[in-house]
Amino acid sequence: MSKLNNWINERMSVNRVVEDHLTKYYAPKNFNFFYFFGSLAMLVLVNQIITGIWLTMSYEPSGEGAFASIEYIMRDVEYGWLLRYLHSTGASAFFVVVYMHMLRGIMYGSYQKPRELIWLFGMTIYLVLMAEAFMGYLLPWGQMSYWGAQVIISLFGAIPFIGPDLQQWVRGDYLISGITLNRFFALHVVALPIVLLGLVVLHIIALHEVGSNNPDGVDIKKHKDENGKPLDGIAFHPYYTVKDIVGVVVFLFVFCIVVFFFPEMGGYFLEKPNFEIANQLKTPDHIAPVWYFTPFYAILRAIPAIGGSAFPGVLAMGAAIAVLFVLPWLDRSPVRSIRYKGWMSKVWLVIFCVSFVILGILGAIPGNDFRTLVSQICTFLYFAFFILMPFYTRMEKTKPVPERVTG
Repeated sequence: MSKLNNWINERMSVNRVVEDHLTKYYAPKNFNFFYFFGSLAMLVLVNQIITGIWLTMSYEPSGEGAFASIEYIMRDVEYGWLLRYLHSTGASAFFVVVYMHMLRGIMYGSYQKPRELIWLFGMTIYLVLMAEAFMGYLLPWGQMSYWGAQVIISLFGAIPFIGPDLQQWVRGDYLISGITLNRFFALHVVALPIVLLGLVVLHIIALHEVGSNNPDGVDIKKHKDENGKPLDGIAFHPYYTVKDIVGVVVFLFVFCIVVFFFPEMGGYFLEKPNFEIANQLKTPDHIAPVWYFTPFYAILRAIPAIGGSAFPGVLAMGAAIAVLFVLPWLDRSPVRSIRYKGWMSKVWLVIFCVSFVILGILGAIPGNDFRTLVSQICTFLYFAFFILMPFYTRMEKTKPVPERVTG
């Protein structure tokens, strides 16, 4: 084994890669609960890839056979029901851990200099993940899959000048059909996963180039011992690999409870209309996207149409995602972590989180005048968090940041 190891390292330098990213990569020693979610995102990504590969072996990407193949997987394929539930629950779990990962980045200023590129890669991952989830949402070819895709794709038609042609190009047909399904299947299974994996690698490389942030927002590279090791850092392996195993075990415990006992989660993970085959002549009582898209869907519905055009709502929905990309340049605070920012930053972060959750709830239920008003208020507060950030982060009084991490 030693000779084989030496032979490989002469040609690939595996040991150097392991040292750079594990055994000799020093991370701050004060990581807390919120730092579990990066490794959990990797775990869920692996789950989605493995279960997805096995599902494609029995899935038929056609308008005539897609729904029947899902039923075949659930009823006749050995442990097919488990693979399907692992994949469908994994999709929701992916967004749970990604949202928590993003929240941690916002809380502790992990987007500030010199980590802007890490944040941009992360946000691009989020965007591709949304596209990946949307493409996969059509594949069961159930009622909600079909009509949900119909609504979302129709939004492209609201774009001036190019909208109708773009809408037809996305569908690949004049209506959503087996051609659309086949196209989305190819993107969901091949194209987008390749892009996603590439972005994850770039995200990790950029992270390890500048080093991990921490709850104090202190740069641990400033204080080193005589061997050049950060005094406030510890080797990622074995310390954080063991710590992450604890998080993985707890996560898998909760994840398996959902998979085995609540895979549909009351209709939020797998909607009841999706157990009916897609029917162009029958519209579900209430069309709504999966829960992880509902905040942006609520923003779309909150903006009134102008002249019968939904373009203002589409623009607002796109802006709600796009504004996250420019976050590193909106925050003018001299400190990174929420621990040392002023009261205005803390209040606005709470307002932002509460508004996002309320929008998510409102986007999942039928609208009325009162709910539309609440959606409009929450949409205003959502954007106000970003628009006012250059002002309140510069104006507020911050606490002194310690020289060393505080634990």
